[in-house]
Amino acid sequence: MGGFPILSVMLLVPLVAAFACLFVEAKAARSIALGATLVDLALGILLWASYDIGGAQWQFTESVPLFAGFSYALGIDGIALLLIMLSTFLMPICILASWESITDRVGEYMAAFLIMELLMIGVFSAQDLYLFYIFFEAGLIPMYLIIGIWGGNNRIYASYKFFLYTLLGSVLMLIAMLWMVNEAGTTDIPTLMNYDFPAGAQTWLWLAFFASFAVKVPMWPVHTWLPDAHVQAPTAGSVILAGVLLKMGGYGFIRFSLPMFPEASAQLAWLIFILSMAAVVITSLIALVQSDMKKLIAYSSVAHMAIVTVGLFSFNVQGLEGSMIVMLSHGLVSAALFLCVGVIYDRLHTREIDRYGGLSINMPKYALLFMLFTMASIGLPGTSGFVGELLSLTGIYEVSSLVALVCTTGIILGAGYMLYLYRRVAFGVQKNADAAAMKDIGVREWLMLGPIAAAVLWMGVYPESFLAPMRQDIAALDARLVRAAPDGDVKLVTGPPRREAANAMPHIVSEHDASVEGAH
Repeated sequence: MGGFPILSVMLLVPLVAAFACLFVEAKAARSIALGATLVDLALGILLWASYDIGGAQWQFTESVPLFAGFSYALGIDGIALLLIMLSTFLMPICILASWESITDRVGEYMAAFLIMELLMIGVFSAQDLYLFYIFFEAGLIPMYLIIGIWGGNNRIYASYKFFLYTLLGSVLMLIAMLWMVNEAGTTDIPTLMNYDFPAGAQTWLWLAFFASFAVKVPMWPVHTWLPDAHVQAPTAGSVILAGVLLKMGGYGFIRFSLPMFPEASAQLAWLIFILSMAAVVITSLIALVQSDMKKLIAYSSVAHMAIVTVGLFSFNVQGLEGSMIVMLSHGLVSAALFLCVGVIYDRLHTREIDRYGGLSINMPKYALLFMLFTMASIGLPGTSGFVGELLSLTGIYEVSSLVALVCTTGIILGAGYMLYLYRRVAFGVQKNADAAAMKDIGVREWLMLGPIAAAVLWMGVYPESFLAPMRQDIAALDARLVRAAPDGDVKLVTGPPRREAANAMPHIVSEHDASVEGAH
């Protein structure tokens, strides 16, 4: 990129646009927000096109020392690249989803979403520990306002619950960060990822980070804020909450917990497995009995993110790659499902499943898209959901056949509640005249759902385009974890012995070290 600070520009664009939205009328605010998010999407595409697969681990690095060891340091690897792309891809869709439904305080609403975009990109590109924490925690504020001001009837309760749950866990993480900086003498995240913290301290540090990331994912039983937040949030709020904000917890595990505390991660993997198995079964059963469409999809999110957490702690390449693909796929599919709910909610102003039925008769285009996203949610081959779940479950199976068996039931239960939902909404007798009179999706709604449908099929048919950018980074992480990796109970051979493979990859580690030295 010739030294062009593309990451800083991607942060600056939504900041300037958010400020402008506060001083213009509603129509202009919508246009400014859409324009700014499209500019960031174009910059994200340029970022992906310029990313050197197989090159230095950390690319597009920027670093400006500020004070007391704290620095404005940005940079991305393949993992961060994909999550930034997910964020910039969904943001214009969120603006379109709010185009007609939000009529009150439009400028402030658009500014909140633009600030949210800035903070999401900041989380995934920050290379300074304190800078990451600032972006990570500040993301609470715009979402709190979006739910609390533009949400449903019970929005105040939901916004407070969301804020308190996510904030309390992060206090412990900040204390752990202060200790780590004092111990390692640096706030540089790439350096800390290769620093060997004392084994005795790793457990406490891991638990402190776990307190924050588990709520963010969210893991059972600290997931109860999520259904309330989704039900009360406006459609676009649900899209960005499920599409990107939940992924910050998974990103935290893959960026901090696993590489910085590998021994503690191995010792406490049983905790992740137990909570994740419970989440898959319990929240799937709860989803089966929901009458509110948004609440059903919210509980399905908890079950899908449980597949992510067990894959991350499978300590092998298949599980790590699978977890990343599940995160990307869930970001697209859950966003699309919430948009599908928003489309019919805007027409009938209810999310009760029984108020619909037979929509495939009067809304065939809507029913077709809704079916595609339903199939992707349950992991139909050829869609994005299949690739990630296959890789994750293969990785889990190498570690524990019991965990793999229980998590596989999530696919069966997922098919149950999603197909049951689709049958009640799209098929059957048209019992209600107002639902039968609804018009099919228009141009704006095609522009919202069409690109996600294309991305879901692209990821399902050609996943290599998403696996390639992160393959080297996953291999480097696996090489870091291999010394602590537990022995699995299944003799499944998917390649050369892992410790031999790790020893055969010194170039990955050396490139990583060289990139860190060059950037800092």
